[in-house]
Amino acid sequence: MEEQTEEIKLTKYSHGGGCGCKIAPSVLEEILKTTTPQPVNANLLVGNSSNDDAAAYDLGNGMALIATTDFFMPIVDEAFDFGRIAAANAISDVYAMGGRPIMAIAILGWPVNKLPVTVAQQVLEGARAVCAEVGIPLAGGHSIDTPEPLFGLAVNGLCNITDLKRNNTARDGDLLFLTKPLGVGIMATAQKRGALTAAHKIILISQLTTINKIGEALGKIQGVHAMTDVTGFGLGGHLVEMAEGSGLTAEINYSSVKVTEGAKDYIALKIGPDATFRNWNGYGRKITFETGVDVTEAFSLLPDPQTNGGLLVSVSEDSKDDVVKLFEQNGLHDFILPIGKMVAKGDKVIVVK
Repeated sequence: MEEQTEEIKLTKYSHGGGCGCKIAPSVLEEILKTTTPQPVNANLLVGNSSNDDAAAYDLGNGMALIATTDFFMPIVDEAFDFGRIAAANAISDVYAMGGRPIMAIAILGWPVNKLPVTVAQQVLEGARAVCAEVGIPLAGGHSIDTPEPLFGLAVNGLCNITDLKRNNTARDGDLLFLTKPLGVGIMATAQKRGALTAAHKIILISQLTTINKIGEALGKIQGVHAMTDVTGFGLGGHLVEMAEGSGLTAEINYSSVKVTEGAKDYIALKIGPDATFRNWNGYGRKITFETGVDVTEAFSLLPDPQTNGGLLVSVSEDSKDDVVKLFEQNGLHDFILPIGKMVAKGDKVIVVK
């Protein structure tokens, strides 16, 4: 049975993969519209009124409960790796709020007439491995029979309310940092098309399974004014949410944005996910490019949907050294230079220099 599991390529059983499965921002906005009055709950610190990574609830003892869920279809072919990636991605939302994960439950959809249940078991094993690395139990879950495989987690976390980070509280003059390079959506698409090299596949899996643990420590730095993780809407989309929510404009130094090794090779081959175009159509009008920026390349990278992407951090100039020191302690030496800054609101939401 193990031999059969290795031969199955999960991406062939789904029309999308990873956070590229997300519904386009403009479509999602329509879906979320409501005329139903929502009950007021003074303990709900973060909810549907913003586009944040998770909900947060005041427990009344100085602590906040963070609750989130995330699931998607396979972004890689191997079941164990799919489980690891989906788990790391879901847990990231807690870290993006500055929290500490405490428990997860699984969400599994499986085409039982198309794929062996032993493959689903390996997906769960991958998730258990990541939960064990984080130090939390995978305490239960729910499964259904679906036309395409999907997997994810619902995750709870805790943090001091004073350490809770949001994605819409950046301040004028803040520096912007990003903890991972861009390009995994491009490389995952290359894999699905059979074009990804063996060396680049190792790089892809490594980045997709790297856990954003540093978020908890970043939450304790008061000069970190806002934080989010870059996922399905790409850096452009999540930065638009941060800048618009904060009433500011983000200036990005394009040459400072790191790119996953190999991703530009596939851009040259015109390989990229369909979600890139959906993302750009949703918010491209809010971005402007200054002379000298390779707009064609930037179009491929800024809206590229990231799965378990890096943390986007907005930090005061006074706390820059604290953030850089923390990055260095966590092996993020390649990301100690800011990729841009927040400035007073201008005509566009993002200016790419």
